[in-house]
Amino acid sequence: MKITSLEPARCLPVPEAGFGALLTERGNLPLESVDVAADISGLIAGVEVTQGFRNPYDVTLEATYVFPLPDRAAVTGFRMEADDRVIEGVLKERAQARADYDRALREGRRAAIAEEDRPDVFTIRVGNILPGERVSVRLTMSQPLPYEDGAATFRFPLVVAPRYIPGEPIDGPPAGGGVAPDTGAVPDASRITPPVLLPGFPHPVRLSLAATVDAAGLELRELASSLHVVEEEGNTVRLKPGERLDRDFVLRLSFEASTSLQLDGGGGGETRTFALTVVPPPLQATRTPRDLVLLLDRSGSMGGWKMVAARRAAARIVDTLTPQDRFAVLTFDSVVERAFEGLAEASDRNRYRAVEHLARVDARGGTELLEPLRQAVTLLGGGEAGRERVVVLVTDGQVGNEDQILEQAGGALSAMRVHAVGIDRAVNAGFLGRLAGLGAGRCELVESEDRLDAAMEHIHRRIGAPLVTDLSLDGLDVEPGTVTHLGSIFPGVPLRVYGRCREGSAVTVRGVAAGGPWEERVEGVPVDAPALRAVWARAHLRELEDRYAMGEHDLESRIVRVSLENGVLCRFTAYVAVDTRQVAGGEPEHHVIQPVEPPSGWDSPVPPAGGTFAAAALMAMPPAAPRMRAPEPRLEAAGGFDDLDVPDFLTSGPAAPGGGPGAPESGRPGGGPGFPGRPPMPPPMAPFPAGPPAGGGLRGRGKSRPAPRRTQGVEAVRPQLAAELDRLKALPAPDLTYLADLGTRLAALAAYLGGEERLEELARDLEAAERPGADARALHDHAVAALTAMLGSPPNPPDAPDGPRRGPFWKRS
Repeated sequence: MKITSLEPARCLPVPEAGFGALLTERGNLPLESVDVAADISGLIAGVEVTQGFRNPYDVTLEATYVFPLPDRAAVTGFRMEADDRVIEGVLKERAQARADYDRALREGRRAAIAEEDRPDVFTIRVGNILPGERVSVRLTMSQPLPYEDGAATFRFPLVVAPRYIPGEPIDGPPAGGGVAPDTGAVPDASRITPPVLLPGFPHPVRLSLAATVDAAGLELRELASSLHVVEEEGNTVRLKPGERLDRDFVLRLSFEASTSLQLDGGGGGETRTFALTVVPPPLQATRTPRDLVLLLDRSGSMGGWKMVAARRAAARIVDTLTPQDRFAVLTFDSVVERAFEGLAEASDRNRYRAVEHLARVDARGGTELLEPLRQAVTLLGGGEAGRERVVVLVTDGQVGNEDQILEQAGGALSAMRVHAVGIDRAVNAGFLGRLAGLGAGRCELVESEDRLDAAMEHIHRRIGAPLVTDLSLDGLDVEPGTVTHLGSIFPGVPLRVYGRCREGSAVTVRGVAAGGPWEERVEGVPVDAPALRAVWARAHLRELEDRYAMGEHDLESRIVRVSLENGVLCRFTAYVAVDTRQVAGGEPEHHVIQPVEPPSGWDSPVPPAGGTFAAAALMAMPPAAPRMRAPEPRLEAAGGFDDLDVPDFLTSGPAAPGGGPGAPESGRPGGGPGFPGRPPMPPPMAPFPAGPPAGGGLRGRGKSRPAPRRTQGVEAVRPQLAAELDRLKALPAPDLTYLADLGTRLAALAAYLGGEERLEELARDLEAAERPGADARALHDHAVAALTAMLGSPPNPPDAPDGPRRGPFWKRS
């Protein structure tokens, strides 16, 4: 054997190339660009989001993208543009929209579908994109801007952060194509867990974002972006090029709000939408003794600056207590720890003990949020007369079982005042807002350490008693059941109420302040603002959906009716755009779930025992074209060396070729278009599409891997192995290509565990699938037996009946 040293000049690194990155002329990711254009007028923003997709393969493609939107945004329009054709989307009941989309793909037509999976998590699928073709989809929405202490905030999320998925994996096909298996606690986990790119991967998506600001006649004192560098051109703020989709865009607008009543519509018996804003009156809040439970999230996702900020925030909250208050401090991850038992008097000594306990807290484990909420409810009990019951939650909110939490704890929390402090650059604002709304509390978001002090000043006032409670409206002929939650009036926070009315030109707001009655009359102003109806409909739908999650399942037909009547997307409906022209011979031949950026400021998450941290075990490189459709290309180093051994890098979990989220419900037997009868599986990672780029072939970047880390053996990746075994047993016939890809995934899992002997041995055995004359049946049976032995459960017989079918709305077709 002869070893030849490489000259450094012949293998220079590609600028900004990430760990293990591979470059091609055409790329490997379907999402090319995201363009956000916002038009802000007063306290409402109209936003258009355009996503540009391109098919880099030589076969037809279905691209899936899981992405966030503001949790209060009302999505009112959807459009697909391709080949000089514009196809307007239609809002339909979710199952009907999916059926239309699947039928269009089978008939070889282009189609796109947009679905809501959480108030702030959405999925778009675009099918039958031709080789080399570009397709864009456009979402139109309206969103209200929260206003506090003289400033409105335009927050636009740009990445779905990995979420902790509790519970045991459940049988049946996955609800989507994400990296986490569906569980009993999160039955749609595979829909909200897109794969995550390796840190440092070259900019895969061009991001542009511009916001035009009109203070609606008020004096705009200041514009401030807290997480991005921006350029100002007149009244337009623009993001500088080159930014990543890895954190929220936060723009604060300083101006004075005013009390107002806006009435949109004609009147004269015609139903109108109204928007009421009431600025807090100059009153002093009555200081009521409090029983307060502070919950601090110490899970793994809270590592780094977030843990430092969370400890500071919690300590500042403890400092606000007085000896007439009682309190408890609970820190939680997979277990709950208390600073002391029960509710303690907020004496100097006990507050010192609590702060001392908080100083020792560090990040670890998973975000098991339900149990600490239950313990908080138990501690506060039935409450005593004259004492206010308060729960303060400090967290990033990155959990997937939001509906389970609302169902099991929402009723009890609604009888208390719940305040949420969200700390993250990609915070789960939708869920934290829902929790705070249950208990007529406040949600404060902290996106950086620089913002912490200002945010804490707000929080100190919020956790005190509100200025006005027991609110009601008089003077408008309001349609029953249409007024959004009135809540209470807090210092520095205007009251915002939306509703529908038939008659009336003024409203009187009544309540109780400082133990006595309080009221304010507000004259109405007619406006031509269609966005008001959309914003009302979205707020109304969110309240109905929360009640549905808490057990009122008879609301489903009402939710669908409100959504369709007002043209606003919700979890029970979907927008679908279908081209009338046939462009392909049938269903897409390749399927890619767009990987997302790792959130800024996050340490690499570790999958904790007892749950799954989505995208934790393996970060994702972009998937390549199918093996069966592309010949093996030669790999060349930057200096022209042939046959460079570049390893396959895996996505962080199963990516269904059946079309991503919702694919198994399309009527295809266990698989997706182009793969009849094949179960959902990760697309193969290599080889890359045929055709060398200009300058010669593919360029391989370094082979170094992260230092292996010993965790908990096979138990740490049990959900991934169980999902692999289920897909393997669901194959209608042994498939050598599938088995070869399985081997590379198992090898990556073994490397993640620091070298697991049984996984490594099985991965080596499956390498035979790529050799001529390989016995597919023998390798298939060997893999099933080996994985079954590792998981410690006998394989199901081939004729075993299927388990009970799930029928929630996110799986209907």
